[in-house]
Amino acid sequence: MLNLTSRGIAHTCDGVSRRDFLQVGTLGAIGLSLPELLAAEEIGAVDRSNDKRSCIMIFNLGAPSQLDTFDMKPEAPAEVRGPFKPISTRGDFQLSEILPKHAEVADKFSIVRSCYHTSAAVHDAGWQMMQTGRQFSGGVNYPHAGAVVQYLQGRRTDLPAHVVLPETMGRGGGNLPNGQAGGFLGKSFDPFALMADPSQANFKVPDLLPPSTLGDVRIDRRRRMRDAIEGRMKQLEASESAKMMDKNFESAYRLMSSPQAREAFDLTQETTAVRERYGMNRFGQCCLLSRRLIEAGVRFVTINTFLTVFNEVTWDIHGSKPFTTIEGMKNIVAPMYDQAYSALIADLADRGMLDDTMVCGLAEFGRTPKVNPAGGRDHWPQCFSCTFAGGGVKGGRAIGASDPMGAVPADRPANPGEIIATIFKSLGLDLHAELPGPAGRPFPLVDFGVREIKELFA
Repeated sequence: MLNLTSRGIAHTCDGVSRRDFLQVGTLGAIGLSLPELLAAEEIGAVDRSNDKRSCIMIFNLGAPSQLDTFDMKPEAPAEVRGPFKPISTRGDFQLSEILPKHAEVADKFSIVRSCYHTSAAVHDAGWQMMQTGRQFSGGVNYPHAGAVVQYLQGRRTDLPAHVVLPETMGRGGGNLPNGQAGGFLGKSFDPFALMADPSQANFKVPDLLPPSTLGDVRIDRRRRMRDAIEGRMKQLEASESAKMMDKNFESAYRLMSSPQAREAFDLTQETTAVRERYGMNRFGQCCLLSRRLIEAGVRFVTINTFLTVFNEVTWDIHGSKPFTTIEGMKNIVAPMYDQAYSALIADLADRGMLDDTMVCGLAEFGRTPKVNPAGGRDHWPQCFSCTFAGGGVKGGRAIGASDPMGAVPADRPANPGEIIATIFKSLGLDLHAELPGPAGRPFPLVDFGVREIKELFA
């Protein structure tokens, strides 16, 4: 909880102090704890004919092994190809046998098998690079792709423009920014983070509930109270922080009092069959919730498959504790991901939403071509696979290729800047647009010469 109060206290006739008014329990950054701060103004540099487009970014925290999932090498030596067999799909590519439900919707997504980056083989370095398109350097914290979309296009409804499910990433081991913030655009463009597990029976959205510190005081009464104390806050009201707080208060009130917002987050409106189709686990219900949020007008949803790589079963298959084994990936991680991803793609298609919703499956890097002595694979940013569906992408194809070991791109290499440019292009953003960068200097949306992966749309 963040309090924007000074030591001075002013009281209303009801005995409520300015300190009480500005203390907003679960609503809090810059006077409110809505992490996204909701103060964006719509700016041009967008193709309004594509304004119906949205994006769901699934970030496969921990990094799947390309050789065991999307880029099988059945002819390679055993220590390279791993234990799994390739299977045929509805696309023009094969997949690992541990992703059978992906095979059923393979005509609806395409794989880029030649992704790479030049940052360190450290989780949070990859998180930053793959979600912003740039490498953290010189103290410059670049904005997440969703923050850029929020800045350029604003919100459509009472709901935030950018939502992170189930919460922002935790530790990655490198002490670097994780790339899931507004960066140099400012904290007002941080995402709205759910901060709850939608698979739990008592699931509630904290920021849609009245702050516990208010007791029986109703939120609408608090709004009226605000007018009564404005005259006692002239000095505060003259500051830039207060002006931002003013905008944020109104936007936060809109969100908390909006029936549309409450309905969008209410998974009980889905049938048991639909919920079970996605999987009754955190990731599965986040995928279902992402579909509901896109339906309700959210522009950008980021789903973290996991929250950290430490002490939980993830894609981080080093083979020894506190990490995951290849068997753990096969028996726990892959089935969960396979079920939810395929359900999301099929559901969007069945509802006529896929054409206007890009679903990209990203990761911070790939895994080493050779299985290590512990029976796992280690970090490998030199080559990995990402998936793209919807939003104008033609499905059923493999773009680019890796070498016979899955170690480096052999054809059509794709870097993080091109991956983020692909998302922006799908959403109708002008890649030549500029953002207000550090020290107020114009900052390009993508670096000079960087373009989208055109083969995905051709």
